[in-house]
Amino acid sequence: MSHKKFLKSIDKIIKGCVAGNIKYQEMLYKQFSGKMFAVCLRYAKDYTEAEDVLQEGFIKIFEKINQFKFKGSFEGWIRRIMVNTALDKYRKQNLLHTVVDINEYAEDFNYDDVISNITSKDILKLIQQLSPKYKMVFVSYAIEGYTHKEISEMMGISIGTSKSNLSRARQILQDKINKYYKNDEKIKFLK
Repeated sequence: MSHKKFLKSIDKIIKGCVAGNIKYQEMLYKQFSGKMFAVCLRYAKDYTEAEDVLQEGFIKIFEKINQFKFKGSFEGWIRRIMVNTALDKYRKQNLLHTVVDINEYAEDFNYDDVISNITSKDILKLIQQLSPKYKMVFVSYAIEGYTHKEISEMMGISIGTSKSNLSRARQILQDKINKYYKNDEKIKFLK
């Protein structure tokens, strides 16, 4: 399908969803659920929680689809709702807390070439082992590309806390990599 036909198809699906047509809602879900599940999985502690976030996110999408103004990327609009849904879940569970000043963690980290030997699946498993407060900031910043200012606004934390949580998450990930990934061996605890 050409890009023009795809955009026309998406426009038709969006308009059908605005009208509340279940057939178009199903088409929208099928079109975007795979990519959005990957987004949810980055934020969730496990597969089941990612499924819950995905479901809650699509409910919000169907409720708010009439607010999409056909300006910018529709996929980006959906992604933002999924990220906010994941963040809301953690906020409700009171799992986001401030941490100590970033200067405590402002050491020079030893980033070895070992990172190039780890698969993306292994990295995702390592990220899922982070505490929720660190994982939320790390994924938002390092994977989704949000700025510390945007993260602070989305999570209701200070910019300094966002930077501190990112720094601490990086340190924890680096420590796990250094501890379990030596001499080109696979990370045993990930298997």
